[in-house]
Amino acid sequence: MPENSAPTDTTATDDARTVRVLAADGAFAPTAAAEPYLALIDALTDADLEGFYRDMAVIRAFDQQATNLQRQGQLALWPPSHGQEAAQVGSARAARPQDHLFPSYREHAVARIRGVDPLDIIRLMRGLTHGGWNPADPKNGNAHIYTLVLGAQTLHATGFGMGLVFDGRCGTGDPERDEAVIVYYGDGASSQGDVHEAMVFAASYRTPEVFFLQNNQWAISVPVATQSRSPLYRRGEGYGMPSIHVDGNDVLASYAVTRVALDEARGGAGPRAIEAMTYRLGAHTTSDDPTKYRTGDEEESWRRRDPIARMRAYLLGRGASESFFTEVDAEAAAVADDVRTRTNALGGIDRETIFAHVYSEPHPLMDEQSRWLADYEASFEGGAS
Repeated sequence: MPENSAPTDTTATDDARTVRVLAADGAFAPTAAAEPYLALIDALTDADLEGFYRDMAVIRAFDQQATNLQRQGQLALWPPSHGQEAAQVGSARAARPQDHLFPSYREHAVARIRGVDPLDIIRLMRGLTHGGWNPADPKNGNAHIYTLVLGAQTLHATGFGMGLVFDGRCGTGDPERDEAVIVYYGDGASSQGDVHEAMVFAASYRTPEVFFLQNNQWAISVPVATQSRSPLYRRGEGYGMPSIHVDGNDVLASYAVTRVALDEARGGAGPRAIEAMTYRLGAHTTSDDPTKYRTGDEEESWRRRDPIARMRAYLLGRGASESFFTEVDAEAAAVADDVRTRTNALGGIDRETIFAHVYSEPHPLMDEQSRWLADYEASFEGGAS
């Protein structure tokens, strides 16, 4: 490759446009780009701030437990969210109850905040269900199901957003009734055609939508510098969307930019894009070995920017008591233990369940595959030769 065509390093923070409220050490140190959002931060109560920390700490304990369960053979696969808690918690807490959230497949904090039972995520990764939970069930808070096909959820979200426009469910000026959509995807998915097609239609139909890109620096083993010659938030600008670059390891910044973006989109101003700079401290999934493609020095540099440690330092500086952190640790451990207990009690599924709900109506292909599996299993009855 000629020297002048080498990929630009897009992993570096674009400080001139980055919205950051908390420094890596937890100090309150807003960037110039954060100034318009400080009123929202000032309006947060101690209970709000402590709630952000609690959300992050509990979901990390759950995530670690789920990783252990997969290693012990209880799950087929697990996509860790370790390191991305601030981006997820801040953005999910910014959504209003009537908003619809479309995750990718590692938005565990988003799902739990909206009311999804973490065991439903476990059931999906154990292979006991095609979807995990019913997004139409009110207890799941308009959290749509995980999408393992990279980028497809952006099309789903944009289609839903178009429906909101057609039905007059946004832009009426009633913040208690108007609805918005937020869709989560990663830096790798941002290179998928589905994402760009979704942005074309979102911009054309002015959907009440926020494209929330969690840039965790690696598309499995491909670094961002190889994926793009310019910062990823600029892609949204190419479609005419106001686009925000935020420190995704700062839960306060993630909350504020998402709150504003959703309010603007919901009010009829059209779609917005957010790039949250974060880092996947764990593996892409439990079938991946990140030591093959990234260095310990890189991982350590991002551990020093850990979102939970950052928020803990900030709360301590505000006078939070050690008893609060002890209480949160106990709650996190209890949630993890509960998930382990209930996972071990799940068992398997009936053969017929595998073929149910693949199609909305009876389908001959499913009937044929079901008969084949029944015959195959029957061939082992009486012992193999």
